[in-house]
Amino acid sequence: MSATAAGWLQAGLLVVALVAVHQPLGDWMARVFTTDASPAPEGPKSRLRPLGSGRPKSRPRPQSPHWRVEKVVYRAVGVDADTEQRWPTYLRSVLAFSLVSVLFLYLLQRVQAVLPWSNDMAGVEGGSAWNTAVSFVTNTNWQGYAGESTMGHLVQMAGLAVQNFVSAAVGLAVAVALVRGFARTRTDRLGNFWVDLTRALTRLLLPLSVLGAIVLVLGGVVQNLSAGTDATTLSGATQFLPGGPVASQEVIKQLGTNGGGFYNANSAHPFEGPSAWISLFEVFLMLVIPFSLPRTFGRMVGDERQGLAIVGVMGALFAASLALSNWAQARAGGAALQLAGAATEGQEVRFGGPLSALFGTATTLTSTGAVNAMHDSFTPTGGLLTLANMMLGEVAPGGVGSGLYGMLVLAVIAVFVAGLMVGRTPEYLGKKLGRREMTLASLYVLTTPATVLIGTAVAMATDAGRGSMLNDGPHGLSEVLYAFTSAGNNNGSAFAGLSANTPFYNTALGLAMAFGRFVPIVLVLALAGRLAQQGKTPATAGTLPTQQVLFVGLLSAVVLVVVGLTYFPVLSLGPLAEALS
Repeated sequence: MSATAAGWLQAGLLVVALVAVHQPLGDWMARVFTTDASPAPEGPKSRLRPLGSGRPKSRPRPQSPHWRVEKVVYRAVGVDADTEQRWPTYLRSVLAFSLVSVLFLYLLQRVQAVLPWSNDMAGVEGGSAWNTAVSFVTNTNWQGYAGESTMGHLVQMAGLAVQNFVSAAVGLAVAVALVRGFARTRTDRLGNFWVDLTRALTRLLLPLSVLGAIVLVLGGVVQNLSAGTDATTLSGATQFLPGGPVASQEVIKQLGTNGGGFYNANSAHPFEGPSAWISLFEVFLMLVIPFSLPRTFGRMVGDERQGLAIVGVMGALFAASLALSNWAQARAGGAALQLAGAATEGQEVRFGGPLSALFGTATTLTSTGAVNAMHDSFTPTGGLLTLANMMLGEVAPGGVGSGLYGMLVLAVIAVFVAGLMVGRTPEYLGKKLGRREMTLASLYVLTTPATVLIGTAVAMATDAGRGSMLNDGPHGLSEVLYAFTSAGNNNGSAFAGLSANTPFYNTALGLAMAFGRFVPIVLVLALAGRLAQQGKTPATAGTLPTQQVLFVGLLSAVVLVVVGLTYFPVLSLGPLAEALS
């Protein structure tokens, strides 16, 4: 089978799998986040009561295992599961939880030397520990270190893997709060962050991770507590083979769109990605929740066609990016590359060009950042596409939660643009979009580009920033631009060649990750609060139908023009200049 045919087959299998789980998983997530916090009474109609709406006075069913576990958590943290929060309280809960997570992970790394299962590794240096703590708490998972030589097993399990779960759950909770803002009327309540966080963990991420980890172990991914083994090669040399609890971290790394590798080579390492089918399964894990969340959105707002429109935009952008990436890797590298058949430098020969392009597209269009090939070795056009994927805001389909709320904010912008064209007050899902709503949406769209471009400018203007560049010229600029794009968009992948584990980059990229994560969350929750306070405006003949193909095209254009063109000047100095030279 030719590489092209294999690539089409892989993409086809992926589409079939995603379509198969889209409805059941989307419906399940809708039930998880709309049922009452306490055990529902008897009767099938009680299963979709709004969270915190109370329950009739009837004999409850026996408590489910989920509820018993959650009840322990609520008691431990002092949470009243039946009490909902206004958006400022919801936001304070998100920020407080994230701050405590950063401090805990930072301290865990610093005292690593005295911990069990440290594999005789020293405590992590302060700057790197800060950068790593912010990275994993913000769902970025940028790594300026080699995992197998820096982090012991306990830090990997109790620190990094735990943050892989909870950072994904935080993003999911924020997305659900925004959806409630569209779905609810004349209320100042968006749900309870602690309930949403707990349910995302116990009813979604943990069960799916257990199933996924079993598949990974069966496929050859390592799962043990061994510090490593010395093996004798066929030539008689000795090679050290590091062990560790890899499968349990690999599954949530992909499922939670995290991306941090147990090993420095990430998913290109044979212990993380032992075969082509496991690599394809990991792509499925990256995409399964983000592509199912639009279904959840449609169910929660009471119109499944709205969810289909959102997933249609996501799917169209993903397909276009994948097609261009395959073309760039096979045809856009000049005569030498075309004679060779494809660009193979930096790629795993076990996977081949099409699977590397598919993995690279999925990891940069989500917030995953994992790699099974080195993006720095892609052709200039291929590298440009990985950059552009992140610069679009990672909304096709984006990260767990963050992709949906990013796309919904862009939908608000699209409806506003359409309203300007016809001279009508814009409405989306029955909610009027006035000055305050549009201010919040506009600030959201501007936050990440400002973070990326200012950070890149400061790095290029200082000796500390330029001193870490391996290359000069357009490719050197691309390395720095990629680092800040990855950090500001909470992706975590990198171009090789930039020595980022320095005081300057540990600090600058850490700040970019924090701004890129939490400023948008502030704006999203504020927007959700504004929307929830409104009543429903009845649709009229002049209302833009946001469930039709016309809106899918309009929203796709807004993503490309409003977001993408912001970066065009700097792209013309970096990867575009390199591709044309």
